[in-house]
Amino acid sequence: MMDTWENEARAALLQRRSSLRGLLRETLAEAEGLRNKRAADPVDESVEARAEAVLERLSEREQRELKDIDDALVRIAQGHFGHCARCGGAIGRHRLRAIPEARHCMACSEELRR
Repeated sequence: MMDTWENEARAALLQRRSSLRGLLRETLAEAEGLRNKRAADPVDESVEARAEAVLERLSEREQRELKDIDDALVRIAQGHFGHCARCGGAIGRHRLRAIPEARHCMACSEELRR
């Protein structure tokens, strides 16, 4: 049975995943609209190409975040949630409440940034 804080984390992860999926759908629709507009009016091609590049980068970042969220949901289901993937130690609840998809404790996270 899950602890209350795991239930809170799961609910936050599911809500963020839903929001990201909606944003991804909107981003992809907007990019498709840019492609269609560019085909109809090649004059603004450079501006539209830059906008499309930005949309693709946002989409990649959001897709990576979705994967992190899905991975965290798997860790909850398997009973591994709250344990650092690097050292195996506990990830503080304050960190998990702020970043429920966190894979690493603060110490390991700092080490990995260097």
